[in-house]
Amino acid sequence: MQKHITVRPAEGTWVVRAGGAVIAESSNALEVTEGDMPFVVYFPRSDVAMAFLDASDHKTTCAHKGEASYFDIVSKSMTYSNAVWSYEGPKAEVAEIKDRLAFWVQDGVQVEQV
Repeated sequence: MQKHITVRPAEGTWVVRAGGAVIAESSNALEVTEGDMPFVVYFPRSDVAMAFLDASDHKTTCAHKGEASYFDIVSKSMTYSNAVWSYEGPKAEVAEIKDRLAFWVQDGVQVEQV
């Protein structure tokens, strides 16, 4: 049986910009591919400016990864609600993503390789 989720090191350096500010930069990010969906980059917390994030009460559950906790991004110009998620106790299949952060790409929030 083929794994539903693939976790591998993301090549190069990745950044997150929100409201024009760089809030994350990492050469130690992970690339997570789930099924036939586009990959998502997960950043180590140590490479994220956590001062821009406020914990949210929002939670979701993924059958393959477990329960996700969310954060809002607070920039100078606006707040991006539930724009960041983290699996603090992921399922064993994806243990590598524990405590890493992924960002919802939207107008004003970009994740890109530099």
